[in-house]
Amino acid sequence: MHYKEYKTILSAKNGMNIYRGCTHGCIYCDSRSNCYQMKHDFEDIEVKKNAPQILEVELMKRRKKAMISTGAMGDPYIELEEDLEYTRRCLEVINKHGFGLAIQTKSTRVLRDIDLLKSINNHSKCVVEFTLTTYDEDLCKIVEPKVSTTKERFEALKVLRDNGIPTVVWLTPFLPYINDTEENIRGLLNYCIEAKVYGIISFGIGLTLREGNREFFYKKLDESFPHLKKKYIDKYGYSYVCSSQSHNKLMRIIHSECKKHNIVCNPNKVFSYMNTYERKIETNQLSMYSLF
Repeated sequence: MHYKEYKTILSAKNGMNIYRGCTHGCIYCDSRSNCYQMKHDFEDIEVKKNAPQILEVELMKRRKKAMISTGAMGDPYIELEEDLEYTRRCLEVINKHGFGLAIQTKSTRVLRDIDLLKSINNHSKCVVEFTLTTYDEDLCKIVEPKVSTTKERFEALKVLRDNGIPTVVWLTPFLPYINDTEENIRGLLNYCIEAKVYGIISFGIGLTLREGNREFFYKKLDESFPHLKKKYIDKYGYSYVCSSQSHNKLMRIIHSECKKHNIVCNPNKVFSYMNTYERKIETNQLSMYSLF
């Protein structure tokens, strides 16, 4: 871990990453790609110094309330968060200034902050996003070795459901020859259905590989799935998109089940929902209005 001074923390579209790098160890992680120009070892987490203070200054300058999103390039609930609590402190700032939140994670540590998530959701909107890729728990521990298992994330989704917090699930990526099966897809969909998620984001059945994450992925294939690297090289070469031969069949299953259970699965509609700020009337205001 190391600290780095930043002058800003919010992107033009109100995205925020408190940490750069990750210790989850997911074998397919795109954030390892060289194109993101990370100048340090991926597991040597870069912490944005004074992130909560910087965020407060930036939110005070915003003329309009908006949704603040976090988690696109680094999980806000990596192990370091247990001690540093930078994510929690940033959520306190978001809550204090009346902004909304869309937060993406693979960790059940998000439940530690359920008090703040509920508070944000009471005055605007709070959406918690989980990534689910692998229904089989033993396989999950190989593909995503240092993070909450899929079953644990499912249990967290139910807790959020019971507390009225909307959720979105990213069903991606699916690794050809490893978890691109109907059994896997249906198991994950059943979790989503039971947890009553608002939406599912899936761009296809496959994964992306490019310089940086490709080498790490192949290394992990050699460690856990002998002989698969050759199959990947023979089939995909240096392609960026590595689509499963079961893509069409499995995407039809996803769309069919989402339609049957009223789960939004059009990515544009899900992103629009997560990016649209909603100001809610507080209880005391409702009481006042009920007098007229």
